Amino acid sequence: MQTTLAHLKRGERGIIIDVSSYHIPLKLLEMGCLPGNNVELVQVAPFADPMYLNINGTHLAIRKETAIHIQIEITNE
Repeated sequence: MQTTLAHLKRGERGIIIDVSSYHIPLKLLEMGCLPGNNVELVQVAPFADPMYLNINGTHLAIRKETAIHIQIEITNE
């Protein structure tokens, strides 16, 4: 099922399908937020922003307004 990173629930995993590089800071791309990488939602801060993610072993916190521009496919690993 394809969706965006912003719609992941805690503990869900997926694979990044597409990244809108216009809306994503270069730093996130350098840290592994690229198509083909595995992603898992580890924790969500109060009021659902920011999101704490594990992307191929790298832990990142990103805002929901950025996560909405990252297309993923949810996996059942």
